Amino acid sequence: MNNQTLIKGGRLYKNGAIFLSDILIEGDTIKEIAPDIPLPTGAKLIDADGLLVSYGFADLHVHFREPGYSSKETIKTGSMAAAHGGYTLACPMPNLDPVPDSMDNLRQELDIIKRDAVIDVLPYASITLGRRGEELVDMKALKNFCAGFSDDGSGVQSKEMMLKAMMTAAKENCIIAAHCEDNTLLRGGYIHDGKYCREHGHKGICSESEWGQIARDIELSEQTLCRYHVCHISTKESVELIRQAKARGVKVTCETGPHYLALCDDNLQEDGRFKMNPPLRSAEDRDALIQGLKDGTIDVIATDHAPHTQGQKAKGLEGSAMGITGLETAFPVLYTTLVKSGKISLERILEALSEAPRRIFGLSGSMEVGQKADLTIIDTQAQYTIDSSTFLSMGHSTPFEGMKVSGKVIKTLYRGQEIWSEK
Repeated sequence: MNNQTLIKGGRLYKNGAIFLSDILIEGDTIKEIAPDIPLPTGAKLIDADGLLVSYGFADLHVHFREPGYSSKETIKTGSMAAAHGGYTLACPMPNLDPVPDSMDNLRQELDIIKRDAVIDVLPYASITLGRRGEELVDMKALKNFCAGFSDDGSGVQSKEMMLKAMMTAAKENCIIAAHCEDNTLLRGGYIHDGKYCREHGHKGICSESEWGQIARDIELSEQTLCRYHVCHISTKESVELIRQAKARGVKVTCETGPHYLALCDDNLQEDGRFKMNPPLRSAEDRDALIQGLKDGTIDVIATDHAPHTQGQKAKGLEGSAMGITGLETAFPVLYTTLVKSGKISLERILEALSEAPRRIFGLSGSMEVGQKADLTIIDTQAQYTIDSSTFLSMGHSTPFEGMKVSGKVIKTLYRGQEIWSEK
């Protein structure tokens, strides 16, 4: 039996450019990339005429909730949702039970991944034991089994602890991926401290709770030469701090989410599907994020896919859990709001979804002969309405419910096999 697949006539994205090319896959590997490759006898044909073909997307920031919270999501459902969204690699955050702060605890997660994941899933270990911010994990023991180290869900409050973490990470050549949030500035807030908050009697989260800790950490990264990645930035001050740090040569990278690029607090409704952490900020913040993505200050787009049960998201802005699902809406939302509007090029979006995450975190995979055939095929002309009932994720809470979008993932190939197909 022939184990070859020919993807014919696609608009191929590679290294910042889009051009017409065929891709021949043999087994789980890309064998040839060239125009007009003849169909080998017995090979499977995928007609990609008019379709976009990218290397599989990589999400550096997801929550698959297992072990510990499988009523919200499992590694199986989360990875299936990722495949539906065009992702072939995802990195789950460590706010789990047990927290992956030791090899014994991390191994529980790795065993489930090995059993159930339909794509590459590489988890984070925590920075501190139990994510309590008090005692550093054994980075040397854990570093070969994780994407990096994060206490995501909470910021490391102690400057001394973050300094210790960065010194150790620099020594071990690991990445610190920081959720930046100063708890002393939260004051019970749960949406952005802006116009909507004031007009509707809510408690606000100030921007400084994010950018203040980023400023602290940039200073520590500069001092220790640690590789420092800032999670889900949402404020204009964060963009500018990172832009200036990069100009000085600090080893800092960052990500933002599709929702921060597409929405702002003008879009808020009294509904839990608009509640996430950090919150949707002002239109000025959103525009600064778009500019930061355009000029390369923001390296990566990550979804912060954070599913909850229906009941946990049904308590309005004040009472609902923070977090939305994002894997299955990321590309169409970005394509519709940024590319079709002329704000960002398609090439830049694809780079931020696929190439940059792998490059920054040293993850394998690229659109090259000899690499694993992890590919995403997209119909950019397809128009549809986002309907969370079609999600493969267990989480259905999205601020994009009912939005009319363009750009549908038609097929996702992992190791040469179709793990998602629209048809």
